[in-house]
Amino acid sequence: MSQLVVTAYRPRPGQEAELLTCVRDHLPLLRRSGLATDRPGVVMRAADGTLVEVFEWLSASAIDRADANSEVRDLWDRFAACCDYVPLADLPECRVIFSPFQPMAL
Repeated sequence: MSQLVVTAYRPRPGQEAELLTCVRDHLPLLRRSGLATDRPGVVMRAADGTLVEVFEWLSASAIDRADANSEVRDLWDRFAACCDYVPLADLPECRVIFSPFQPMAL
């Protein structure tokens, strides 16, 4: 069974462009690797610059397989160098019923 996930990436100072590049590369790589579905992904920006990505893993086991994929690990290392992963609850937008985010075109 697939899993729809929402992840928030807060860029480190001066790393906004690199983070955007990582997010652009993320879903296409997961799809090429047979780890994510073809469901369209969504990327949004919070007021503080945090990027929020919504995508669908092919299955729960796909997450484990991603961790063992060297190409995916390399991309995740790039993410780790340019951002911090933050819980959605840390975003002020998520404290209201209709959470407003700026849509991003990748």
